[in-house]
Amino acid sequence: MQAIQNMKQADKTGKKKKGGPTPFRKAVGKVHLWLGLASGLIVCFLGITGCMLAFEREIENATQSFRFVKEQPKQQLPPSRLEAIARGQLPGKKLHSLAYEPGHSVIASFYNGDPEYYYLVFIDPYTGKVLHTRDMDSDFFRVVISGHFYLWLPPKIGQPIVASATLIFVVLLVTGIILWWPRNKAARKQRFTVKLNAKWRRKNYDLHNVLGFYMSWIIIFIAFTGLVWGFEWFAKTVFWTTSGGKALTEFNAPLSDTTAMAQRGDQPAADVLWQRMRQENPGYRGVMEVHIPEERSAALEIALNPDGGTYWKADYRFFDQYTLKEMPVRHTYGKLSQTTMAEKIQRMNYDIHVGAVAGIAGKILAFFASLICASMPVTGFLIWWGRKNKSKKEKATAAKPASRKAAVA
Repeated sequence: MQAIQNMKQADKTGKKKKGGPTPFRKAVGKVHLWLGLASGLIVCFLGITGCMLAFEREIENATQSFRFVKEQPKQQLPPSRLEAIARGQLPGKKLHSLAYEPGHSVIASFYNGDPEYYYLVFIDPYTGKVLHTRDMDSDFFRVVISGHFYLWLPPKIGQPIVASATLIFVVLLVTGIILWWPRNKAARKQRFTVKLNAKWRRKNYDLHNVLGFYMSWIIIFIAFTGLVWGFEWFAKTVFWTTSGGKALTEFNAPLSDTTAMAQRGDQPAADVLWQRMRQENPGYRGVMEVHIPEERSAALEIALNPDGGTYWKADYRFFDQYTLKEMPVRHTYGKLSQTTMAEKIQRMNYDIHVGAVAGIAGKILAFFASLICASMPVTGFLIWWGRKNKSKKEKATAAKPASRKAAVA
């Protein structure tokens, strides 16, 4: 009896019971609980949409036959011919670029910021036949991306909400690992496996903790790359850290010399430079994207991406559209061989986010990591709800003997 009274007295004075959680773990648990409840719906939504986006390219290739053409031994049509065909489909719209890739239709991209529109025209590069015209505002994956980045709200409103929920989720990952971390050898054996033969509450607990722990090392990269887009201060911090203290600078494209307009020959600049790139890279099997200058002073850009499945390996080359001279650019978006490690990491941000940086294996990991992200708020809520109901039942059970004693007295 004396021992029980001593334990009760210890509880009243705030000291922990033997074997119970420390005050630090209790505080971490409270933070984990309330942040999880506050951000759970958004995190679940981001996880589901992330699953959808992991295999975007593969799904499009499997369902959109107009993206492919049979390769032929004859010469492909030059950019000027395809430009005229594309503009005929969307008169009055701004043509942004023409993307060539062996075995694929040429993609003519039309984009404008204000008023915003985005169209793609798919053209057979051998015959000039228009295979498909697509309004990307109604494209399934474009709609999913808008929800994933902005919750279908105006970017100035949606982006901070998504970024804040992502930041909270990073805190949840850290606090979750602290709570999961086994305190002794006996606990360590139970923390790495899911008990499939246990009751559903135990299975739910294991799914939340065990799977969350295993995938947290993948999820953290997805979350960090999301924060790079969401917060400018975070992007600058990452660049400053990886570059050894250098500041992240804005990209300013070089300008063409408008005083040399008379020097341009009869052949369109885009055709000459496109042919030059083909001669410099014989047997090239990657994506060659020709960016059409929208203004007289703009440079003509050609992006060479040897791997159509990712974006970070591309070389961005700029030319004066009148003299056709190459204008060196020393920046993140210049030649890959001239970029620093920090600039390469900046380039990789999207490819890391969707797992493409590690090929199909990386996409599979990103898919399952996103799936577990979506499940964690659900399993976490069920844990909290179960404990809450259990606590109510225990209080009700403890109150019954006391009420009986009072009735007898």
